[in-house]
Amino acid sequence: MTVLVTGATGTVGRHVVDALLAAGAPVRALTRNPATANLPEGVEVIAGDLAVPGTLEAAFDGVEAVHLINFAGDDYQPLTEGDKIVELAVRAGVRRVTVLGGRADGPLEAALAATDLEWTLLNPVEFMSNTSKWWADTVRQGETIKEPFGGRLSAMIHEADIAAVSATVLIEGGHGGQTYTLTGPKAITTTEKARILSEAIGAPVSFTELTEEQARAKWASEGMGQEIIEFLVGALGNTPEIGYTVVDTVERVTGRPARPFAQWAKENAASFR
Repeated sequence: MTVLVTGATGTVGRHVVDALLAAGAPVRALTRNPATANLPEGVEVIAGDLAVPGTLEAAFDGVEAVHLINFAGDDYQPLTEGDKIVELAVRAGVRRVTVLGGRADGPLEAALAATDLEWTLLNPVEFMSNTSKWWADTVRQGETIKEPFGGRLSAMIHEADIAAVSATVLIEGGHGGQTYTLTGPKAITTTEKARILSEAIGAPVSFTELTEEQARAKWASEGMGQEIIEFLVGALGNTPEIGYTVVDTVERVTGRPARPFAQWAKENAASFR
């Protein structure tokens, strides 16, 4: 059963490719830039852009399962023609679909719900990999992490666990019509995260908690727009309950516990040194 992986070079998609290969499934990887994809040997790499459904017909030809993302491009814009992507999947004879949610449901999800496809929506909470995005440069330079809300709880998830759930669903089936929230095994605070990271890299990771106004000023000085600043203050200061409530979806679907942040930190320690 050939599986098409969209967003195949992304944070989660790359792990989906690995998980499918480990399970022995033939993989076709969709990317906008095949020349720079750097995917494992044996993966069929094909060019296409989810934002332009007219580029996708060859990608769907002959596949039985598809891992989709509901956004496109480097700026993570929502898909506006998700219905056309679903039409292609139906015409190609696709049986199963997973959708990695990166924003609110849109035309893609609505179109899937109107079909007989075995679709499953995957809604992870905060990615552990965001730690690299926000902290790696600062830690490498030996500087102090400065953020508000040091006591904020997050049930962060390892990106490989998201991928493992997707691969299991696509290969084994039996999850049609389900929407799964995905979390790690434990909710931890921002200060705990700094301590765990410090232990993993074998070097101090200092953390200073900012007030909301200090955080706004810091982010503005770094060139961040006002709209994004206010979004961050709201998201970090008022994390919804779903963001820090641990659920056992990963273990129920894959048969093994979700990976803790300490494991992620050890695996990615080199990024912080």
